[in-house]
Amino acid sequence: MQYRVGIDIGGTFTDIVLAGDGGSRAHCKVLTTPDDFGRAIADGIAQLMTRHGVLPGQIARIVHATTVATNAILEGKGAATGLVTTEGFRDVLEMRRLRIPEMYTLGYPKPPPLVPRRLRFEVGERMGPRGEVRRPLDEASAREAAARLAAAGVDAVAIALLHSYANPAHERRVAEIVAAALPNAFITCSSDILPEIREYERTSTTVINAYLGPILRGYFASLRKHLEALGIAAPVDIMKSDGGVMSVRMASEKPAYLVESGPAAGVIGAAKLGARENARDCLTLDMGGTTAKASIVERGQVARTGDYEVGAGINLSSKLVMGGGYALKLPVIDISEIGAGGGSIVSVDRGGLLHVGPKSAGAAPGPVAYGRGGADPTFTDAVVALGYLNPARLLGGDLPLDAAKARAVLDERVAKPLGRDLRDTAYGIFEVACGTMVRAVKAVSTYRGRDPRDFALFAFGGNGPVVGAAIADLLEMREVVIPLAPGVFSAVGLLLSDIEQEKSRAFLRPLSAVGAGEIEAIYAEIERALRDDFAADGYRDAEVSLARFADLRYAGQAHELSVPFSADRAAMAEAFGAEHARTYGHRAEAEAVECVALRVKGRVAKARAEPPPPPPEASGEAPASRQAYFGPRHGQAETPVLTRAALAASGTRAGPLIVEEYDSTTIVPPGWSARVDAAGNVRLSRE
Repeated sequence: MQYRVGIDIGGTFTDIVLAGDGGSRAHCKVLTTPDDFGRAIADGIAQLMTRHGVLPGQIARIVHATTVATNAILEGKGAATGLVTTEGFRDVLEMRRLRIPEMYTLGYPKPPPLVPRRLRFEVGERMGPRGEVRRPLDEASAREAAARLAAAGVDAVAIALLHSYANPAHERRVAEIVAAALPNAFITCSSDILPEIREYERTSTTVINAYLGPILRGYFASLRKHLEALGIAAPVDIMKSDGGVMSVRMASEKPAYLVESGPAAGVIGAAKLGARENARDCLTLDMGGTTAKASIVERGQVARTGDYEVGAGINLSSKLVMGGGYALKLPVIDISEIGAGGGSIVSVDRGGLLHVGPKSAGAAPGPVAYGRGGADPTFTDAVVALGYLNPARLLGGDLPLDAAKARAVLDERVAKPLGRDLRDTAYGIFEVACGTMVRAVKAVSTYRGRDPRDFALFAFGGNGPVVGAAIADLLEMREVVIPLAPGVFSAVGLLLSDIEQEKSRAFLRPLSAVGAGEIEAIYAEIERALRDDFAADGYRDAEVSLARFADLRYAGQAHELSVPFSADRAAMAEAFGAEHARTYGHRAEAEAVECVALRVKGRVAKARAEPPPPPPEASGEAPASRQAYFGPRHGQAETPVLTRAALAASGTRAGPLIVEEYDSTTIVPPGWSARVDAAGNVRLSRE
């Protein structure tokens, strides 16, 4: 028997899924160890191997999603990075785009550049937009920049020269000079990571890649040591932001592709399972211990974008709400993320307003109810006080909760300052958190011209099933789907993902002027480079499938849309018009269409088609009922408590109802009913 392992690191818990060739599956959740993420991974894998008698040699593949890249940017803990750029372009990172995410807030404080000005150096050179050399490279200036970077002791260098997407010769030479002066530095050229137009986006993306390089290389080396200590030699693949996975080797070279690694896995799982289980159109809600993430799946397809920012308070890829973070122009699943999770800290400001998040208690010290030294009230403490969580059965009893401490801190720090009853205060915290999460769901639906009522809500994560029905109520949605093993569903999604890589090339031409021979030669060159990358990871040409795309826009537009390439230019223009209408609600029939870039996506099928079986029930019987509070309208009620298996046996049940599992708890409030479908999903329906 061979096994695959899916690993998802969250801000509070690390989720691990062990899947066997025959369809068997086991999983566990362990508290994340922020000082050394690999330690929690090793502990969780060791638990599963011991519990199920799995030998190290039986583990054939590991797929991993990580928040290490995101956290390094958000916390400003990346590598000391320098930038080498063309003379006159030293301050591109400062100037950015003339955008602010908050209307009328002209003094909005943008995050400081990842490379301070003292570490940004110019070299004499000038390349034209068609790749023509207008000014030869002044190698003396490049050597001076390299010497000053070496003296500054930087660990990484980003090289972004003007129009290098058209001709990378100068960047290549500068990289050679820098490597000679800093032989141990992580060096990134913009022509390797993003050979496309737009100076700020290209420079910012290159800087992000360099900033993360040494951090991710160190992390991967540490992870490998932990796995080797367990005797595991299986290859490790890493989830990318666009939902595919890549080898550790490629991830070490292009860590910028991992910025939204964790959230992407759950969306891929929702798309693949939803396509088989009559939920091809769904909005996903992944609420964990630190954040809540939302995305959209239409007709079984995940929405992706090439315009993204990381570092803002809420990570939005909306073109209407940008300017608060660092531009990352790489393929990313269209996800909105907001600081609302189980560990979100609850506070009352001087004006008497209640706030939930965005700061989180995380895994250490965690919510007060965890009994691990946490002193601040959190969302988890509130749902414990409401009676939604069973203090004795979280993680099958491995993480007991102190309900008395949770109620005491809520009463002292929140209820008394507000002059409110403890139960109503706890429910108010629940409502405020749900209202915050509605923003994330609207960001990928309402703000994109989609009506949430046309979709099912696919809720997962440790807390997604707790709030799923409440979020759906606020959006007037009628159905919520809770998949099997919802608390570790992102780790399951990792095992449903394929090996994917993508390369692009700037190609700015009117579509009507695109020559078949010229474009075929460029595609062939991109495909050769992709096949070489796959071959370096051990994949044969026969295993690799390639798909061609073109990024198009109306002449004069600032953004483009990617559509499948067609040799028929009229057909491709029509496909672009249809996509433009779907995305923006209109099309411009009379406007000329331009080609901006050509891209090729390569894939090696690795995912297994069969859905995983339900996990075994946790030891011990769930109580028949307990008191739970559903707000002033419905009050407190003696609420039946069932396992998923018991709900499946009993048919459709009307709320209020609580479904308890090892990794999550599903709340079915009054006005909703629940049933288990043929695939094992819990489906909630609004009456």
